[in-house]
Amino acid sequence: MRIRGARVHNLRGVDLDLPRDRLTVITGVSGSGKSSLAFDTLYAEGQRQYIESLSAYARQFLDQLQRPDVDWVDGLEPTLCIDQKRGTNNPRSTVATVTEIYDYLRLMYARIGVPHCYNCGTAILQQSADTIVESLSQLPESTKLMLLAPMIRGRRGKHDEVFQEIRKAGFVRVRVDGELYPLDDVPPLAARRNHTIEAVVDRIVVREDLQDRFDDSVRLALRIGEGLLVSVTQAPGESQWQEQLISSAYACPDCGISYAELEPRTFSFNSPYGACPKCDGMGVLDGFDPARIIDFKRSPDDGALLAYQDATKAVVRKMRAVVEPYLQSLGFEWSTPLKKMKAAARMQLLHGDEAESFAGLMSLLDQEWQSTRSDKRAEQLELLQASVICPQCHGGRLRAEALSVTVGDTNIAQLTAMPISDSTAWFESLELSAADAVIAKPIREEVRKRLRFLNLVGVGYLSLDRSADTLSGGELQRVRLATSIGSGLVGVCYVLDEPSIGLHQRDNDRLIGALRDLQQQGNTVLVVEHDEAMMRSADWLIDMGPGAGQHGGRIISQGTPEQVAADPESVTGGYLSGRLSGVPDLPPHEVDPKHALVIKGASTHNLKSVTARFPIGGLIGVTGVSGSGKSSLINDTLYPAVAAQLGLQAPHCGPYQSLEGTQWIDKLIRIDQAPIGRSPRSCPATYTGALDEIRKVYAATREAKQRGFTSSRFSFNAAAGQCPQCKGHGQEKIEMNFLSDLYVTCSICGGKRYNQATLQVRFKGQTIADILDMTIDEASALFTNIPKVDRVLQSLRDVGLGYLHLGQPSTTLSGGEAQRIKLGSELAKTSTGSTLYLLDEPTTGLHFEDVHRLLQVLHRLAAAGNTVIVIEHNLDVARACDWLIDLGPEGGAAGGELIGQGPPQTIRDLPASHTGKFL
Repeated sequence: MRIRGARVHNLRGVDLDLPRDRLTVITGVSGSGKSSLAFDTLYAEGQRQYIESLSAYARQFLDQLQRPDVDWVDGLEPTLCIDQKRGTNNPRSTVATVTEIYDYLRLMYARIGVPHCYNCGTAILQQSADTIVESLSQLPESTKLMLLAPMIRGRRGKHDEVFQEIRKAGFVRVRVDGELYPLDDVPPLAARRNHTIEAVVDRIVVREDLQDRFDDSVRLALRIGEGLLVSVTQAPGESQWQEQLISSAYACPDCGISYAELEPRTFSFNSPYGACPKCDGMGVLDGFDPARIIDFKRSPDDGALLAYQDATKAVVRKMRAVVEPYLQSLGFEWSTPLKKMKAAARMQLLHGDEAESFAGLMSLLDQEWQSTRSDKRAEQLELLQASVICPQCHGGRLRAEALSVTVGDTNIAQLTAMPISDSTAWFESLELSAADAVIAKPIREEVRKRLRFLNLVGVGYLSLDRSADTLSGGELQRVRLATSIGSGLVGVCYVLDEPSIGLHQRDNDRLIGALRDLQQQGNTVLVVEHDEAMMRSADWLIDMGPGAGQHGGRIISQGTPEQVAADPESVTGGYLSGRLSGVPDLPPHEVDPKHALVIKGASTHNLKSVTARFPIGGLIGVTGVSGSGKSSLINDTLYPAVAAQLGLQAPHCGPYQSLEGTQWIDKLIRIDQAPIGRSPRSCPATYTGALDEIRKVYAATREAKQRGFTSSRFSFNAAAGQCPQCKGHGQEKIEMNFLSDLYVTCSICGGKRYNQATLQVRFKGQTIADILDMTIDEASALFTNIPKVDRVLQSLRDVGLGYLHLGQPSTTLSGGEAQRIKLGSELAKTSTGSTLYLLDEPTTGLHFEDVHRLLQVLHRLAAAGNTVIVIEHNLDVARACDWLIDLGPEGGAAGGELIGQGPPQTIRDLPASHTGKFL
């Protein structure tokens, strides 16, 4: 594949020949142009060429990419990009749906699943016509009864042929989408909407002498409805009609409950035919969290009812008048600890007891939440709410009918709730009858192929029902890669963006092996990567640089990993050959383990009562294989626990026994990889506050004072200063119908965002638009005598972001860049020397050289007395830490244990530590 004259972003007319059907790695310092070459040139041109091969009619329905700024590209294969972008934050998307495993599971359960009665658990048997007649004849005298034959249930279309069939059968009435019509008066149906059509077979007022009519009508309805009928009844004196689906195919012999025939959509939580009606297939509801409203270890007199601890006396008195009589009916006094209460009684106390006419604490709080006029009480109640497991489906997302269908004594929700490693074993050990085995064989092969790959790339600890929006970028990329492996495509160029992110060194070999499998199927695999093991395994290695931004954009070295390592011009080669070291040469820094922040008995998610010690004033690394419990310990337990003790608003905290040592901390800063802004208007200058200070500098100039301009005039978000044509965007969007939308530079401001009057004001010969177009390095030199601006810009340079433009839209930043902007912004603030910093994989997207620079910054923070905790897999970071906490031994249920804690040399000598082996 040949690329000539690539000039996208900072690329300097790059010419490159890429070998086909090989594993190629592109590396280089951050901002050197790796993504510009791989994604914005190679992938974009491959997509554009494919889309242009389609008809003009088809192209108008597809999102198209702009033609990259390149002279020409040839020999290009069809390209597939597997990056870390989420694409969607839909909570309905799960690991099983992303990998298409759930589609196969739905089909398997629909074809070989054994249905059971959700009421009594009895296996469902066919219900004969005689049984149905006998059941209906037991209705009370004078009950009004309609017998309907289902013709269409939830299908799109106008269905004219169905109405013709009903007319030929001799029926004169029909029910469409719940409404009754004479057959000749049915309104036209919308072709694109789902409809349910039922023929009205008979309308009867129940009497003893109608047995024959019952018999004839039931048999006719079953014949017309192909084994299904719907009975609609109105009891004497009642105004409501009751509806029941009756099946001659599936019905419980004990309860008499009928079921529709099993279909794949029965097991879809995105379909109204399968989704739990309570939570609409989400598995959770927004409501009061039981853990926040009641403590079953205490008595009500001792504060067990947490929701009422800060309530007024009137509210408590009103609640007690309802709850105390109910507790007494269960044999509990107000002073009796609730820990003696059985599980069923606890559920009734929370959700209500119809037998005792008790609404339940949840219902009482809901009523109070809707009716309270006190802002203070409303805030208190809001803090008690969270996403809670649906009480009807218990998180299974599906209707009771679907959850009662089993294969191998396991329903589909139980299967998807297993870790991938366990579900793999379940499929391997599944025993079926000869007939079912034939039906399930192609399904099992497809599912097992995907499950094996997911285990191979180190995400076997994930469950199939894990929501995709809770996955890290690296996890999501590896999950999506499983779909590509399962597709079996050949002759494709796969472009991947750092697939090793979030992966422990132990699992790297497995990931490399999976990429090798993909390549050996006859595909080209192109990986943008900083991982040393991935580089050494490549067939062809390309090093870009030499610096970032305008100082990069060139190919410094290419060849086999050995050739690049021997190249004296290559910075990457220097680290591969050992000429350079990733760990900075810093003075030794010992920490006192007795002077520490200590969390005891943490048991969030898979943690097994972990007690961890974090020495104050040190750089502390939390290591372990993927899924071992690192994020559970730091993000879900330590962070909210410390925040609560410092009086900060905190998310729900995982369970732990005690927290000690917070007296040595007066400030808590958590720095993650979440975007710094969702709008293109957000940029490094606005997020860090540098633009606010720069605007003040411009407002203080003589030209600004003469024109009466204040600092708000120099904001591209303010109407006074922004360009009236593009409203401060700098670009205009032109819709091109079947071509890709075109973004052109604004014809009025020329992309500068501001109006002409604002651009008349200059500082050192530069307009405010010129400043936003500068890199951070260039701007730092300009504002070196403005301390408030210089401090922010210098902090960003310290974390290796000098190549970024001040006005670069935040939507174009990587997760690693966003995290370092947050870190740089915090570094610019005055430190108390008693701050606790929490960072989650700060080396994401960083080259050896950038890691070296980042470690210097982190050590500087620790040397000032601050405590820095990093979740990290990077071995250079682990070696440079003062203290390591290693979790494991494996991921998921097999992890969550403390393997060891202490200086790196202590972890290195632990035989049970995977991290220690690599150290």
